[in-house]
Parts: sequence; structure tokens; C-alpha cells
Amino acid sequence: MKRALLVLLLACIPPAFAADPPKLDSANTAWMLTSTVLVLFMTLPGLALFYGGLVRAKNALSVLMQCFSIACAVTIIWVVVGYSIAFGEGNAWWGGLSKAFMAGVDTKAVNGTIPESVFSMFQLTFAIITPALVVGAYAERVRYSGMLIFSLLWLLLVYLPIAHWVWGGGWLQKMGVMDFAGGLVVHLNAGMAALVCALVLGRRRGFPETAMPPHNMTMCVTGACMLWVGWFGFNAGSALAADGVAGMAMLVTHIAAATGSLAWLVCETIKYGKPSVLGIVTGMVAGLGTITPASGFVGPMGALAIGAAAGVICFLATSYMKRALAVDDSLDVFPVHGVGGILGTVLTGVFAAAALGGAGYAEGQTMGRQVLVQLGGVLATAVWSGMLTWVLLKVTDAAVGMRVAGDEETEGLDTVLHNEKGYNL
Repeated sequence: MKRALLVLLLACIPPAFAADPPKLDSANTAWMLTSTVLVLFMTLPGLALFYGGLVRAKNALSVLMQCFSIACAVTIIWVVVGYSIAFGEGNAWWGGLSKAFMAGVDTKAVNGTIPESVFSMFQLTFAIITPALVVGAYAERVRYSGMLIFSLLWLLLVYLPIAHWVWGGGWLQKMGVMDFAGGLVVHLNAGMAALVCALVLGRRRGFPETAMPPHNMTMCVTGACMLWVGWFGFNAGSALAADGVAGMAMLVTHIAAATGSLAWLVCETIKYGKPSVLGIVTGMVAGLGTITPASGFVGPMGALAIGAAAGVICFLATSYMKRALAVDDSLDVFPVHGVGGILGTVLTGVFAAAALGGAGYAEGQTMGRQVLVQLGGVLATAVWSGMLTWVLLKVTDAAVGMRVAGDEETEGLDTVLHNEKGYNL
């Protein structure tokens, strides 16, 4: 009788080892839906208008077309294999194909406390903006077909593996690299690709002897303001929750953007005697890109230091590349995003220290060790992105050609490639 009662009692007690199923959080889901819209808003229309205003009038539509097309094409690749390669279980190097064609991503699938569909869509917006950033390096001189093929190959072989390494359970994540929202995955990755593109494809006709000023600064500033607002989804959304980490990420993002703008402005005024609108918005982008890897790990004081460093160092890098090296990275992708990504990733290892107002390090980790880990992530990302970008440019050029002919470049890509004009005055 006693044995029967004991068995009955044990049967009524739930097993202690049974894990609770993932529980959906409505507040987190609402915030992530909002963040996803904000990050897509950064590319369409933010980056498109920012880049479109920076080029000459005869090439404005071509840049808008490139950003729009990348958003469409990357979406298809993401659904077919992209999400799986980046965030499938796989191994330390890639996520495998278990989630190809979004297998298992249905209305009941949960990632943490949000629907997996929302997580996947949020990460898709990062995959869209990263190759779109590279557009700024070869603006005004590439074929549309070559651009699109190169961008998709680059997404598959460069962006997705690095995203898995850092965010999808890959070897850099296991090594302890701290990249909250994309200093390595987005900014250094795109910046390194931009540098290789500029070197391999060569300068625009007339550069640097002929002045090539932005054709529409109003459009440029409008796009820049959209980038600033959208970046709150980019960084604060990377917390994947509506919590204190997201709140601090939003605060430090804003601080770094403002500080980077003013630091760039001071440098420009000292060197040229006058501040420019182009300078203040470029400083803003430098501040935003540099705070990105640190945004979930540092406090307000760290954001001030990182933003100031971004404004000064990215300004110097831009001036050096344009004037001393005469490298035609058309819209300064490497000196702003690449250098900013390196700077922000390394400084994350410094200002994450609890003594400096940061979130602190993993147990047993020190500032010196963390900085070394961050440098390892920088080296791995730069080497992989640089080498593969060079190979893909050569392959694409051999297949369809990357650069337009000289007379076509002179006429303008809007007319030559799309038979349209941005302005009919």
C-alpha cells in the first residue's frame, strides 16, 4: 500500500529536469517589430538618399537603384539559404542548411522571447544594409549586372559566414569577441570590402584632379537624419528585448552620434577654416558606426570617448586616403565604416570595464585579454573580407565585367544603364 502511494505521489510531481518551453514576451516582440522597421528604414530610404545625394546628378538614380535592388535580391537569398548559413546550428564555421527555405520558422517558433520570424526578419535587415554600404566605394563607375552579382556572391561567401562566426555560435563568439550590433560583422566587413573594391576597380575618370562634389546636399542630409533615427533600431534592437540594455544602447548611440559630429566639425574648422554640412553628417555616421560594437557594453562616459575618437580619427583617415594616397573610395566607406569598425571594436574591450561605467567582462577576463580578443576578431574579419572580396571581384569581372566604358562613365550611369534621368529641368 505504501509503495503504491509513493508511486502515485511521484507520478504527480513534474520532473525537475524538464526545461520550460520558450515563452513569448509581447513587449519584447513589439519592440523588435519596431526595431526591424527602423533598420530597414536605414537602407530604404536612409542610405539610398544619403548616397544618392553625395554622387553627381548624372549618377543619382543608379545609386538609388543599387540600394533598392540589393534589398530585394538579398531577401531572396536570405530565405533560400542565408538565414540558415548565418544562424543554423551547423559548426564553428557555418550554420549549415538545416533552416534552408526557412524550415521550422512558423508562427509557433520562438527565438528567446520573440517569434523566430521576427528574429529572422530583424537579422535580414542587417544583411541588406551591409552590401549596400559597399556601394559607396564603387559608385559612379560599375555595371548594374556586375554590381548585383558581386553583391550576392559577397553576401553568401563573406557576410553570412562572418555573421555566423560572431553572432550565430561560431568560433569568434566562442572566443569571447564582443560585437553587440555589428562593428565587425557590418562596418569593418563592409569597409574592408570597400577598400579592396576601390583599389581593384580603380579611380573614376578625372579623380583626383577634377572636383566631384555632391549634387544635392539637401537629399544627403535628409538621408543622414534617417540613418540617425534608424540606428536606434540597429543598436538598441540588438538587445533582442525591451530592457535596460536596450535603453542604455539607445542612449550611448545618440551620445556617440552627437559627439562624433561635433568632433569632426572641430577638425574641419581647424584645417579648412569653415565647418561644412557634409562634415557634420559624416561625423555623425562615423560616431554611429564606431559605437555600434560597443553599444550594449559601455556607459555614457565611454560613449563620449568613443564618439570623440571616431570624429577625429575617421576625419584624419578620410583626409589621408583622399589626399595623400589618392584612393578613390567614392563615398568614404573604408575611412568612416572600416576605420570606425576597427576603432569601436577595440575600444569596446576598454570601455566595457565596470570601472569605466561599462557592463563588465566575462568571469575571469581582464581588459588586456579582452582587447587582444577584440584585435583577433578585427584581424580575422579584415583578412577574410579582404581576400574573398578580391577573388569575387575578379570572378565577376571575368564573367560580366564590373566597370562601364570610359565614355559611358562620362555620360552618366543613369542614362547609360537605366535610360532614365534623376532630373528633367
